[in-house]
Amino acid sequence: MKFLFDFFPVLAMFIAFYIPEDREQAIYVATYTIMVCSFIQITTYWLLYKKFEKMHLITLVVVLIAGGLTIYFRNELFIKWKPTVVNWCFALAFIASHFIGKKTLFQRMINLADNNLQMPQQVWRNINASWGLFFIFLGFVNLYVAYNFSTEFWLNFKTWGMTSLNLIFLVGICIYMYRFIKEEETPSQE
Repeated sequence: MKFLFDFFPVLAMFIAFYIPEDREQAIYVATYTIMVCSFIQITTYWLLYKKFEKMHLITLVVVLIAGGLTIYFRNELFIKWKPTVVNWCFALAFIASHFIGKKTLFQRMINLADNNLQMPQQVWRNINASWGLFFIFLGFVNLYVAYNFSTEFWLNFKTWGMTSLNLIFLVGICIYMYRFIKEEETPSQE
């Protein structure tokens, strides 16, 4: 369910892109849409949970800046840079966490969901570094597609290609993690 909630603004942008008959205006309609939907997303999350998620806040700020510049200058490159900026912000957070605090960002995120998950510290660090490098890679791939393909192709790649790459990477990380998870010992009933 959370995935659908997080994916909502991107999906709305994708749908909005195909609404106008004037293809020149499509990216601007889509940009307005992601700006409004990102605001709705963060407001709804606040109303439901009385807190903000950092990922939503970062994305909202970047969407508002990139979207505002796209609309103001009538230049779609600003909104095309948004996924790269967001991914590189996440990469910076993952990499910086190697040097700040005792736990990596990935370890802190997982411990919020399951405080009993135990793995060797080097495994936590490897996974965390992998996420950082993956987000850097996604940022570069987004730029390559943005500058070398049509806006429609870029939007399809951003919506479906980047989502698929994220899911494939997540499955790979889960497979890697599974090998190292230490089972909690349960008392034997003799």
